[in-house]
Amino acid sequence: MESSLFRILPLLLLLSSGTCVAQEDHSRTAEARRPNVVLLFADDQRFDAVGAWGDGVLKTPHLDSLVAKGMSFRRAYVAGSVHGAVCMPSRAMLHTGRHFRQLPLSMISLWSVPQEQRGQCEYPTLFETFDAAGYETFATGKWHNGPRSIQRGLDGGDAIFFGGMSDHDKVPIHAFDPSGEYPAASKSIGAKFSSELFADAAIQFLKERTAEQDPFFLYVAFSAPHDPRMAPEPFASTHPPGDIPLPPNFAPKHPFPIGDLHVRDEELAPFPRTPEIVREHIAGYWAMMEHLDAQVGRILQALQASGQADETIVVYAADNGLAVGQHGLLGKQNLYEHSARVPMILVGPGVPQRSSEALCYIHDLFPTLCDLTGIPVPESVTARSLAPLIRGEVTAIRSQLALSYQTSAIRTPVTSDQRALVTPTWKLLRSLHEGHAVTRLFDLSSDPWELADQSGTPEQAARQSQMAKALAAELEANGDNNQPSIPGWNLESDGEHRR
Repeated sequence: MESSLFRILPLLLLLSSGTCVAQEDHSRTAEARRPNVVLLFADDQRFDAVGAWGDGVLKTPHLDSLVAKGMSFRRAYVAGSVHGAVCMPSRAMLHTGRHFRQLPLSMISLWSVPQEQRGQCEYPTLFETFDAAGYETFATGKWHNGPRSIQRGLDGGDAIFFGGMSDHDKVPIHAFDPSGEYPAASKSIGAKFSSELFADAAIQFLKERTAEQDPFFLYVAFSAPHDPRMAPEPFASTHPPGDIPLPPNFAPKHPFPIGDLHVRDEELAPFPRTPEIVREHIAGYWAMMEHLDAQVGRILQALQASGQADETIVVYAADNGLAVGQHGLLGKQNLYEHSARVPMILVGPGVPQRSSEALCYIHDLFPTLCDLTGIPVPESVTARSLAPLIRGEVTAIRSQLALSYQTSAIRTPVTSDQRALVTPTWKLLRSLHEGHAVTRLFDLSSDPWELADQSGTPEQAARQSQMAKALAAELEANGDNNQPSIPGWNLESDGEHRR
């Protein structure tokens, strides 16, 4: 752990900035102890990759226990990306509470914040915010946003992985470095499977703490179930591919080239997709999830053994979803529900046992956790707190939300340009193809698998036009000023066609 100087420095730096978190007297004599926070974050886990919500084959008893005990947000989305590695902007949004269009491109793609910015606090991170409020902050697992940025407000950590993916049994990791340098010479190869490695670090942290210490913020970022799909035994053999049901929206190929059909994720299987290949991928995906669930169980057991479970808010979420054979796709470089929606579950003091269909983004967790722990939300945060939903004061915080996937922001020519508007019951998908705007419209209430395109039908003409206008307004509000300037992109015209 760092010296007392390192513990005090972030608070002093935050106090010097007008845009930072307003400080209060956080001593235990002045107010009741704030709850701890354990944030468990998965990699490439789609919204239905939870046993309680899945296909009846996947078994995740520990995630199911969180579903039973807490509040599940069933309509949580990642706002989008500017490149195929959706996890980078997703994590940047989570840790700043800002839409990726409201962040500098360097923070979206690499997020290597210069060390000299540590105290300037233009976009205070979750670690900085909780550290300044008197929490001990600890991180383990994947950090795909540059080694310097993790230091902002972080007190300790172990088994930190700076990268997007690796073989799960050969993860290059670093011990926590108070200097923030993380030289290559200090890197080692983890001796265990990734999920076990990161769970071990979290468990050790919990074992070393006592209830008399400051409250803690524990961040555990798994790199599973991201491929390579190589779960250890006995998990790897639990589900023979022949026993895996195909999703209703399985297709050998996507109905039209949406633009990013040849990124790495999509080339993990040949074209066209076959039922046999897709079943193999789903079986491997489920094996990774069940092994991950077992590690989540170990962490929850350690939290219970620490005697602090009743004083801890546990959050389980993921950075983005994954197609794994749906719509002829394998990856997350699209805006269908399977790739844009993620699980989001909160358990702990003040959190009821129920499910919510309210629309929300993953990065809404930042102000939500501040509200639930009584910490002022930094002025830089533009996400919306879910606390009013949790307290039952409202039934929605958004009537609609916009999704965006675009590669033209970081490379030319444009390889993919996709936008979507989501309402509680409908979804409008727009994509750029050969200079034309391709539209698809789905009634999610009756067609959750997004199979029946209703765009261009006379019955839905008014809805489609209204949603196109709403999408343009929502994108503008999010700072999306890089939309295609072609006929028919925002409104209906002769320049638009459907596939």
